Amino acid sequence: MKILNKIALLAAFIFIGVNVSFAQTKAEKKAAKQAEIKKMVEDQNFVFKANYALPMRGGTRPLTSDYDMTITKDTIVSFLPYFGRAYVAPPPGTTDGGIKVNTTKFTYSSVKKGSGWNITIKPKEKNIADWRDVQTFNLSISQDGYGSLQVISSNRDPISFNGYVEARKSK
Repeated sequence: MKILNKIALLAAFIFIGVNVSFAQTKAEKKAAKQAEIKKMVEDQNFVFKANYALPMRGGTRPLTSDYDMTITKDTIVSFLPYFGRAYVAPPPGTTDGGIKVNTTKFTYSSVKKGSGWNITIKPKEKNIADWRDVQTFNLSISQDGYGSLQVISSNRDPISFNGYVEARKSK
């Protein structure tokens, strides 16, 4: 009987020890991820991956293809879909209606807000004649890497995207 009690007590200690070490590992992983997100935002070197589109008119749309916006210190590249009303017709023969920006001329401001960041990106190359002209990208990022992107254009309804931030892959 004493042997069974000792085995049960030993099993309980092992079980408690494994759970404590797992909890510490989980907390350490979360802290490491938060530090990585902070570094990416501060270094202006990350990719926002869109999972959902939230057009001004209509419901939320899950995105099944790979849509993103890459941010570096010297370049902004966006490849995002667009669902909504355009106030200027696209040129004849145009089949490309997304939000596609590739510029090295922009302003970038980041403000720490609570446990996350609010980032405003304004492309400087304004062309009102361009039916896809983007005025502002407003990106909110949580400390855990979840993000919400609002795109404001001059000739189209605003649209928002929900997704997450990840490290930019080197080419």
